[in-house]
Amino acid sequence: MTTAALDAQAAAPSRFIFSTIGRKIVMAVTGLVLVGFVVGHMAGNLQMFLGPVAMHDYAVLLRSLLHGTGVWIARGGLLIAVGLHIWAATSLTLENRSARPVRYRTWQPNASTLASRTMRWSGYLLLAYIIYHLLHMTFGTVHPAFWELEPYHNLVSAFQSKVVAFAYIGAMVLLGSHLDHGIWSMLRTLGLSHPRYVKLVRLASAGLSVLVVIGYVSIPVAVLMGVLR
Repeated sequence: MTTAALDAQAAAPSRFIFSTIGRKIVMAVTGLVLVGFVVGHMAGNLQMFLGPVAMHDYAVLLRSLLHGTGVWIARGGLLIAVGLHIWAATSLTLENRSARPVRYRTWQPNASTLASRTMRWSGYLLLAYIIYHLLHMTFGTVHPAFWELEPYHNLVSAFQSKVVAFAYIGAMVLLGSHLDHGIWSMLRTLGLSHPRYVKLVRLASAGLSVLVVIGYVSIPVAVLMGVLR
């Protein structure tokens, strides 16, 4: 095999990743990773209803995985997934804009939904909120009453502020909207686009999104109602 052929063979994966289809697959796969984290994190947070001891034990378990390195491996993997997801989404959006530099004079959203039309903005807003949430609940730098390894106390004391609670609820509604269209697009990109499965895929994306919103929102609502105190 010639040197030129070897170079072409080595460059093939790179060309595929940077192609339109490749970037859509990157966005779908990283989206699947992030959806898995969202659902898993929700399941962990719902242990709030089991009391402070359960939440403390859960926090200690996460910190002790692989002698403390597990949580940092998970954080590193999530950071890579988020970065690749943003890169793929942003580059595809810019490419679509450059392909149509002049907008239609009249435009009717016949096939699109509000969730699909606001994906880019909901993504940016969610990223901003995630950064705040990490500083607030994970690192405690903007939490005035933060206790290390005491997530029950940290969540209850934070959500006793109506501003924080309603900001969290708003962010979760935004997350649900983003997930609804994101899961739908992800499953279609990964091959579930046959007309036979369209209704099932649509139902699955909407159902999971609603479940996630209800699960996350139940915690600040329970704090505001005095159920968690």
